[in-house]
Amino acid sequence: MTTLGLNAAFTVGANLLGIRNDPYLAYNFLVEIEDLIVGGFTEVTGLEIEVEVREYAEGGQNEFVHKFPGRTKYPQNLVLKHGLTDIESLWGWHQDVTQGKVERRNGSIYLLDNRGLPAMWWDFREAYPVKWTGPQLQADSANIAVETIELVHRGIVKPPESTALSAFRGGVSVATQLF
Repeated sequence: MTTLGLNAAFTVGANLLGIRNDPYLAYNFLVEIEDLIVGGFTEVTGLEIEVEVREYAEGGQNEFVHKFPGRTKYPQNLVLKHGLTDIESLWGWHQDVTQGKVERRNGSIYLLDNRGLPAMWWDFREAYPVKWTGPQLQADSANIAVETIELVHRGIVKPPESTALSAFRGGVSVATQLF
């Protein structure tokens, strides 16, 4: 039986037994950037990986065009938003870059479960800030002042440990519900 067949069989079995594997909630996450104290973030966007497709039209073959995988690219910069505090590490990092002192840093974005424990994560490599946006200030607003930092990077990976943790957690939750 193929892996796909095993997954389908497991899903059917879990459904028959009333076992649920609910999706994680998008608001429950942490961001870690090496050597920086930054506080909690309110939003992260740009977790995106794309494989370019190269097309080749073979002479005499009019039914389809061959499509081959090309270069992997990251079409979006990582955009991190958080409430403005007295901790100015992101501002300082960006100011260093504007003065030509580019220090690339690695980081991780952790998706947490309902108990606040990491469920899975993605690592980004060799990032540095290319844009800082300050808060929108309005005298008639009671909104939190939010700063935004945009990071370019050299790749996003989901480490094997994250994948193994996800698989283990799935097995543990099923096993606990079975017994």
